[in-house]
Amino acid sequence: MRALLVVNPVATTTSARTRDVLTHALASDLKLEVAATGYRGHARELAREAAEQGTADLVIALGGDGTVNEVVNGLLHHGPDTGQLPRLAVVPGGSTNVFARALGLPNDAVEATGALLDALHAKSERAVGLGLAAGTPDTQDAEVPRRWFTFNAGLGFDAGVVGRVELQRERGKRSTHALYVRQAMRQFLGDQHRTAGTITLRRAGHEPVTGLALAIVCNTAPWTFLGNRPMYAAPRASFDTGLDLLGLTRLSSAAVTRYATQLLRSSPDRGPRGKHVVALHDEPDFTLQSQVPQPFQLDGDHLGLRTSVTFTGVRRALRVIV
Repeated sequence: MRALLVVNPVATTTSARTRDVLTHALASDLKLEVAATGYRGHARELAREAAEQGTADLVIALGGDGTVNEVVNGLLHHGPDTGQLPRLAVVPGGSTNVFARALGLPNDAVEATGALLDALHAKSERAVGLGLAAGTPDTQDAEVPRRWFTFNAGLGFDAGVVGRVELQRERGKRSTHALYVRQAMRQFLGDQHRTAGTITLRRAGHEPVTGLALAIVCNTAPWTFLGNRPMYAAPRASFDTGLDLLGLTRLSSAAVTRYATQLLRSSPDRGPRGKHVVALHDEPDFTLQSQVPQPFQLDGDHLGLRTSVTFTGVRRALRVIV
């Protein structure tokens, strides 16, 4: 099988030596081409080229969720081909690796490579659904308005936290769970819209839901990890269904304490609940609109500010070796 290995050379949890070992292991079973990324968006370009030129039967992403997201968007630049879905494999190398862990892969890159080789020998793969987000940028950035996501998206508070973390990483800080916690506290103290939400949820055939201060869109569960602790914002979210949503209409000190505790204690059977919670399950599409520009993120990648984003769940969009 011809395979393209897209490597993020600055992935958080893998060294150059480890990446070399993994590459040699994969090359023993695959006709392997290796390409290292050099800048933001490079993984998307590499995957798109492989898909368009038909030079690889499989694209393997070695990196974190950001690398995986770029590879997926490259493979699906022209949308899914229902006759022959693109084929993806993942070797986790980031600090969190939500997508890989949601698929049931080991969080260790070496162990995950062994699991990948076993799956290739067994010809084991599954079709997964993805989310698609489309909206108009509210800043003069160069982001693509239409973009796929693998596990989650956010408009409002959580996207603001992601943006703060990215800014700290650009300043040389390491991506750690402690960094996320600190930036979440700073976002809470600096968010002027957290007690009077500006986001409206719109669905065909339903009355609008107004006043959301936070909106998290989930394509699978868990939503994220804090260390080894999985958190379930939408416990029923699945790669086999449409999209789920968790919205909060109030982020006061008491509300944040309550819902943060619920997230930490969440499980596949129980997520956040209460009078300020808005929850949707298995939705084909919906739109989030804000009275003011709000931070927006996909798969942990901050994409600037948006006032309107439409989300669509696309079933069986991609094949994953697992």
